[in-house]
Amino acid sequence: MFGTSQPAPLTDLNRYTALSEGQVVPEASRCVQCGICSYNCPINIDVRAHAWRGLPIHDGHCLTCGQCVQRCPRGVLRFERIALLNV
Repeated sequence: MFGTSQPAPLTDLNRYTALSEGQVVPEASRCVQCGICSYNCPINIDVRAHAWRGLPIHDGHCLTCGQCVQRCPRGVLRFERIALLNV
């Protein structure tokens, strides 16, 4: 209906914030190089290589869809907020 706006559920809002202002960050010491993250990346980013080196994924093609984060069996990957504007 027009005129009625219901707030998005908290989970959707948190997901939107993480995806719009975040990047995928690995914890290299926990990575066992299984490759499940890279296998599930729809853009074919070598997430495994980033995880092994402990480097955030700065690839401009990354959709921040979260497939790599969700599929990692060891919880190596997470979303981390980044500053959109460095003032």
